[in-house]
Amino acid sequence: MKKVLYRHLFSKVLGLSLLFFSVSFYAQEEAADASGGDVAKGKQLFNQNCAACHSLDRKMTGPALANVEARLLEDEGLDKEWLYAWIKNSPGMIKAGDAYANKIYAEYNQAAMTAFPTLSDQDINDILAYTAAPPPAPTVVATADGGSGSSGGESSGISNELILGALALVFGLLIIMLILVNRTLRRIAEANGVALEKEKAEKRVPIWKAFAQNQFLVLCTAIFLLLASGYFAYGWMMQIGVDQGYAPVQPIHYSHKIHAGDNKIECKYCHSSARVSKTSGIPSLNVCMNCHKSIYEYKGNPEGPSAEDLANGYTNEFYTGEIKKLYKAVGWDEEEQEYTGETQPVEWVRVHNLPDFAYFNHSQHVSVAGIECQTCHGPVEEMEIMEQFAPLTMGWCINCHRETNVKMEGNEYYEAIHAELSKKYGVEQLTAAMMGGLECGKCHY
Repeated sequence: MKKVLYRHLFSKVLGLSLLFFSVSFYAQEEAADASGGDVAKGKQLFNQNCAACHSLDRKMTGPALANVEARLLEDEGLDKEWLYAWIKNSPGMIKAGDAYANKIYAEYNQAAMTAFPTLSDQDINDILAYTAAPPPAPTVVATADGGSGSSGGESSGISNELILGALALVFGLLIIMLILVNRTLRRIAEANGVALEKEKAEKRVPIWKAFAQNQFLVLCTAIFLLLASGYFAYGWMMQIGVDQGYAPVQPIHYSHKIHAGDNKIECKYCHSSARVSKTSGIPSLNVCMNCHKSIYEYKGNPEGPSAEDLANGYTNEFYTGEIKKLYKAVGWDEEEQEYTGETQPVEWVRVHNLPDFAYFNHSQHVSVAGIECQTCHGPVEEMEIMEQFAPLTMGWCINCHRETNVKMEGNEYYEAIHAELSKKYGVEQLTAAMMGGLECGKCHY
């Protein structure tokens, strides 16, 4: 067998070359991981940690963060280690006397940024990658008139209105054709000498005259009309003061569907007095500003508004305009992030209104009885416009007292009463009616 020279030397060189390139590639990947970031993960981290005080393109409680890394590194001469230190422990840098840290601290009314010691360097790189990424292209929204978009869904074909219109047209054409055929046949018959006999109407007694001459029918009809009139008059009078379905237009549109439904905000966060007071109260606009200092525009569903919302005019621009009304009412300058002191009263329209002679205590039902708000107010988390769900009549309240069991567990006040009334009625569960919930003086005094 012929011996190949330098075969072992060539193998060694090839192996070392492959090892060198592998190490170089791994080093480049490590460097990319260390300096770059994941935009998608950065967006998630930004929304979790930064969005409460910062926006990408506008000043809020803190400065705008779009391209913040490039601005600080190029314009201010800072390095990335400074960014890591600032995000993880901004109060410490302010206390240590860092010049730029104290400059930002003074510029934003000495509002210290929250420290994030749990964020790793890679997490911060991901956030910075998100702030440096170009804004996404606007989503084309489907319109009610058949425009293109990503949220309107697939076209269902020919609309029902078009089908009904076509059927009406065909029906009309058939009627016209029948009339024309009838006229044509008559003319042909007359041309051939066929005499068409015209029907002679017999002289009959008019129906109204025949009815008036029958006294029994007149009596039965009069009794029927009197009973029907009394029935409808009673039903109409019983609806006086019953405003079920009442849904007034408010000066600032507030969507319970978005707040209580989509965002899962608890009813008693805004209507906090329902726990301790007779009334649930109208939330102060300051409660709204707890969130809307940072939420200055409505972005809605990433896929765009639904066809129903578009038909009702509930677009992202509409909701953003309502937020601007809130700012005007409380006197909030969103550019300077401060109150101007120029406020305007909001004349809310009351939806639920009991008569003055009827007493109802929210805290007794909410805190003591533990009744859910939806029991009386309906599925508010699905209401775009708040409306009166229940009739709120005395009969409706009485039925609730007859059907609702009183919660005895953990309430020492009811122990003795429960023991005595259980013997009296021979039941294990007591309703509000059994405990005096039907006495007139409970609600009218």
